[in-house]
This record gives sequence, C-alpha cells and structure tokens, in this order.
Amino acid sequence: MDKDTGKAFDFRLFKRLMRHTKPYRLTFYGVALAAILLSGFAVATGVIAGDIVNDAISPKDADKLLFLSLLMLAILFAQVLSQLGFNYYANWLGESIIKDVRISLFQKMLGFKMTYFDRSSIGLLVTRAVADMQRIGEIFSQGFFVIVADLLKMLTAAIAMLVLNWRMALIVFALLPIIMIATRLFQKAMKVAFIEVRAQVSNLNSFVQERITGMKIVQLFTREEIEKENFRGINEKHQNAWLKTVWYNSIFFPIAESVSSIAVALMVWFGVLQNVANVGSENTGIIVTFIFLIELLFRPLRQIADKFNTLQMGMVAANRVFKILDTESHIDDLGTVEKEDVKGDISFSDVRFGYIADEEVLHGISFDVKAGETVAIVGATGAGKSTIINLLSRFYEINSGMILVDDIDIKAYKLSSLRDKIAVVLQDVFLFADTIANNISLKNNEVSVADIEQAAKQIGVHEFISSLPGGYQYNVKERGTMLSSGQRQLIAFLRAYVSNPSILVLDEATSSVDTYSEQLIQKATEKITEGRTSIIIAHRLATIKKADKIIVMDAGKIVESGNHKELLKKGGYYSNLYEAQFMAEEVA
Repeated sequence: MDKDTGKAFDFRLFKRLMRHTKPYRLTFYGVALAAILLSGFAVATGVIAGDIVNDAISPKDADKLLFLSLLMLAILFAQVLSQLGFNYYANWLGESIIKDVRISLFQKMLGFKMTYFDRSSIGLLVTRAVADMQRIGEIFSQGFFVIVADLLKMLTAAIAMLVLNWRMALIVFALLPIIMIATRLFQKAMKVAFIEVRAQVSNLNSFVQERITGMKIVQLFTREEIEKENFRGINEKHQNAWLKTVWYNSIFFPIAESVSSIAVALMVWFGVLQNVANVGSENTGIIVTFIFLIELLFRPLRQIADKFNTLQMGMVAANRVFKILDTESHIDDLGTVEKEDVKGDISFSDVRFGYIADEEVLHGISFDVKAGETVAIVGATGAGKSTIINLLSRFYEINSGMILVDDIDIKAYKLSSLRDKIAVVLQDVFLFADTIANNISLKNNEVSVADIEQAAKQIGVHEFISSLPGGYQYNVKERGTMLSSGQRQLIAFLRAYVSNPSILVLDEATSSVDTYSEQLIQKATEKITEGRTSIIIAHRLATIKKADKIIVMDAGKIVESGNHKELLKKGGYYSNLYEAQFMAEEVA
C-alpha cells in the first residue's frame, strides 16, 4: 500500500502524467477550450432565463420573448455541440495516452530480468497492464477535464451572482464552507479507500489466475472446497473495500444535496422579502437566475467530489504503473558486437552466481566447449545445471567470473545478437494459443510455412504435424493444451531448428515423454545437433552416451568431466549415478 495514503492529491505524479499529453497538445487545448465555452454557455442560459422573466414575461413583450427564446435556443445548441466535442475528445485523449503508456509498460516488462518475474505475481502485472491502464485513461475522460469544466462553471456562476446581487451572493457563499469541508474530508477518505480497492483487485486477479492455471492440481488433490473458501475470503475483502467507498458516497451526497436545497430556499425567502419590502421589481427574474446559478455552483461541487474519486483512482493506478516503469531490473545491453558467423566456442571461467544475495548457486564453475561439440551436463536436481543455461543466455548477471562465446565476453555482445544465436528447448515447453506454424516461426516474416515444412521433414516430425486437423494451421490453444507433452517437445525442437542457431541447448528435453515421442525426439536431436555446438542437460544418462564430453555437477560445483567411457572407468559420482539408473530401469 502507498505511503502517501493521506495525501488527497499528488501534484508531482500528476505533472509526470501530464507529460504524456505533449504529442496530443492540439487536442488537449481544444478540450480545454470546450470546457471554457461550456462554463460560459451554462451561466448565459441562467442569465437569459432571468431576463425572460423580467424583460419579456412581466411586461408581456412578445417580441422580446421571441428574441430571448431564440437566443437561449442558439446558446443551448452551441452548448450541446461543445459538450459533444468535449466528451468525445476528452475520451479520445485518455485512450491515446493509455495506449502510449501501455506500450511503454509492456516494453519495460520485455526487458526485465528473469529475477523480476520470479518474484512478481503474474496476476498483479496483468492488473497493471489492463485494469490500471483504464483507470489512468479515466483521469482525462472523466476526471481532470470534467473537474476543470466544473470549476470554471462555479467561478463564472460566482462572478455572475456578485454582479447581479452581491447580498444574495453572500448568502449563497456563506453555505459554501460547509460543502467544501465535507468535500475535503470525503476526498481524503476516498483516497485511502481506493488504494485498498486496488490492492484487493490485484489480490483477486492473482488468486483467480493462479487457480485457473493450476486447475489440474486443484482437482487432482481435491482442493475444490478449500479453494472455494479461500476465494470466499478474498472476495469478501474485495466487497468490503468497495462497500467502504459506497458508505462514504452515501454520507457525502445527501449532505451536498441538502446544502444546495437550503441555498435555493434561502434565495426564494430573501427575494420574496425584498419584493414585500418593495426593494426592487426586478427581483423575480434575479431569483430565477440565482436558482440556475446555485445549481451551477453546487452541482459541480458535488460532481467534483465524485470526479475527484475517479481522478484519485486514476492517480493510484498511475502510481502503481509508474513504479513498474521506474523499476531498474534489466540486463544492461551495452554491448556492440553483432556477429553473423558465431562458431559456437563457449568458455566458463570461475563463474559464481546466486539468485539471492549471499546465497551462491554456482561456486566457481569453469569449463570449455569447442565449436561443434556436444556436451552433456548431468547431476542431481538443484546441482546448478539449468542455471548455467540461464547465464549463457544472459537471463541473469553473474556475480563474478567470465563467460565467453567465440573468445568474446557475452557482455560485449548486443543482447539480441547473442540470444539470436542460442536456441533452447526446455522440459516444460511453452506454446502460445496460436497455430503450430506461428508457434514455430514466432511470427517471423522471414520464416515461411514452406520453410517450416521443409525443416519438419528434415528432423522427422512432418508426418506427426500433418496428421493433426489443419496440419500446420492447427491451433494448439493456451499453453499447447491440445497436444501431449511429447508433441509439444517435438514442436519445440522444430522451433529451435528453424531458428538455425549456432548454439543449441536441450534442457531435460527427453524427460516425461512416451516411447514413440522419445524415438522421434532422439532422431530430431541427432539432426539438429549435427554440426553445431550443443549442450544437453539430462537426468536420463542413457540419452547422452554419445556426447563428446560429460560435465558432472553436484551442489553447484563440477565434480567430474570426461566422456561416457572415461567417467565409468573412474568409478566416481557419474559411475554411481549411471549404475543406480541402470539398475532402476532393470527393476522397472
């Protein structure tokens, strides 16, 4: 929750938000002009109504009545046109600004380190990019400009009152402090309430997204009732947060309405007294005008409180979005090297790394991979195998040491150039809710369907894809749920092959698949590793017998290195691991 919950308005934050209006300066000024015109037209309507009573109805002047009625009609028509332009372009400006801010936010997210996503709620980030953005748009469409227009109406109405009858004006002004104090208290209370609302919306989004994503686990472990009760609790907190805002509204608006009604009653009473005392015969018209002006003075004040709520919700949302935009959690892309012909030589030199400060995962790792070699990395879960791949792709920054590709520090490479030369096939394959063709090419216009089909034939997966309804145009739905784990692996292999990388990484790519898929994957592996540097991470040691080198890791350190036969002869960690797996497979 924000520290400045007691502040009714954050001008520093608002000033920053207003910078985003610069590309739309002409529209901004146009909306501001419409707001000024609306205030003038509103007051003019009330003044003309009074003139009609005094100058046309009382003296029964038909010509004057016709003229003033036509004038009022013209002003009302102009007011409608101004209101139309005001509403449309204020909303257009708001949507244009959130479009720009949302692009900036998404671009910022694309550059974050993996550490940021490791520690952040996906539901919360989705809320920032979608719901909070709409709140920011409402600052302009329903907040700031409406408040400015209403303030101008109030100012113009107050000046008109003073000019027409300063005694009656002072009676009205005497009631203003009551509603202004109520408005101030209302604004401060609503600021705190809306911060709580946004927090509960984020919690609700995160909870729902996680449970829907993990629905298999929920149902598999019969957690339905427990999760329903958890959801009930979160939903009640969300409801209570909103009900608090409803309660504040229920208190404030009746007070505002009562003060407005009292002001009208006092004007009628005072005007009648003046007529009885024969102070002036024009007071009937002035009373009518004042009734119009009181409405212009008090109704905007009530609306300002309401619109200020919208403005505050937008400011709270903007504060949350700007916090993400201000987050410094990106890999420094200061490199300048862009090599088209990366051979694939890899060297780790005394690399130390930890996901959390003072908790090292890798303890001085050093090894070399020659271009075109196939190197396997094995070890128990948590040994640091996948961490090596994350560091090679620069998803995280190392604490110390050096990683070289073709004898060049990976920090010297332009980030996109480095990653463009590395393809990774993960155990948990991620597919987008799109066609197989688009999941393979990732919508790269330089990769045609014909190229994909040719590559699929080369690694032996064309027949499998062609057997699906629609073939390469088959939609795999969210996360590829329409395919088996083995089929998703094959798609990932084809995606890696089509990208034509210099360095290929297979991270547990053959685990948890059926025998038929494993055969296809083995064939695909032989094809895509041919002639390129390959790093294979595997638990199943039978799949890496042909590797040129096997690196054995334990607890973040390299404990052995050599080929399959050499390591078996040593009778060390690898030999024990291999024998244990072999005996387990025999028993199975």
